[in-house]
Amino acid sequence: MPNVYDTPINDARFTTFCGGNLGGEHETCLSIAEVPGVTGAFVLHDTKPEGAGRELRATAQELDTFALGWVRERGLEC
Repeated sequence: MPNVYDTPINDARFTTFCGGNLGGEHETCLSIAEVPGVTGAFVLHDTKPEGAGRELRATAQELDTFALGWVRERGLEC
């Protein structure tokens, strides 16, 4: 897999997940998109003004491991 941080994301199609919005519009949102041209690689954006321009990139396996661990640690159910 190529280095996901070296791949441009200009054409990425982001999906935004929000919850609560207690601090205003987009205050509790994260956006995620597959890195264009790299199968199984994703980029996450923080939608808060303070997070503008910051991103995290991860493989699908890394995100799956994180998500499952988060659900388990928080005692959440799908």
